Amino acid sequence: MELIPNSRIGVRRLLLTAILVLVVIRLISVVACNARDREAVASSKAAPQAAAVETLTRRPVSDTPQIKRIVDSAIEQTRLTFEYDPSYAKLDYPNGDVPIQRGVCADVIVRAFRNAGIDLQKEVHQDMTRNFSSYPAKWGARKPDSNIDQRRVPNLMTLFERKSWSLPITKTSADYFPGDVVAWELDNKLLHIGLVTDAVAGETQNYLVVHNIGAGARIEDVLMAWKIIGHYRMWK
Repeated sequence: MELIPNSRIGVRRLLLTAILVLVVIRLISVVACNARDREAVASSKAAPQAAAVETLTRRPVSDTPQIKRIVDSAIEQTRLTFEYDPSYAKLDYPNGDVPIQRGVCADVIVRAFRNAGIDLQKEVHQDMTRNFSSYPAKWGARKPDSNIDQRRVPNLMTLFERKSWSLPITKTSADYFPGDVVAWELDNKLLHIGLVTDAVAGETQNYLVVHNIGAGARIEDVLMAWKIIGHYRMWK
């Protein structure tokens, strides 16, 4: 068998090392580009939302501090949350949250309520711990999970109903006030939830809703866009 001289082995090792270095540099470059792309997308989404928020016409109907806080928080989220991400994540407890840049429709409600001093993660978890059988058995869970329970619309609806925060469901926009939480059944039968703000929609004067249905937190005239299945009010 022919032996390879040490000099040839050294050259091959140098070539392999050089190739590996180039690969690593390329990977770092790709990651950096992807990060810049994500930042660019976020900025492009933030700009029109921020501009829209600055021009909102707001018509508050209550001096209750909690209502102002949850509405302000919901509107502020439209400047910060640009992605819909239902991925399971390990959260702190209490006051746990996924990064503000992403979330689901329920996160809009949880974040807004925290601004008014109510931690729905804690409220849901404590009530489910005491009354687990009263909550929907939709996900095969055998016990409460503070990482995800408050991020599920049926669980928020159940908590609100158990706290006697439910109001009649109507098809009249004037029956829904700033600070109200509304749950819908979408056309595809999935559940959705949003928060009624004190911002109004042009000549209609309908209150706009903050929700996240797939493109981050948005403030839109969607109160009557789908079948309402829940109407909740915590403060007068």
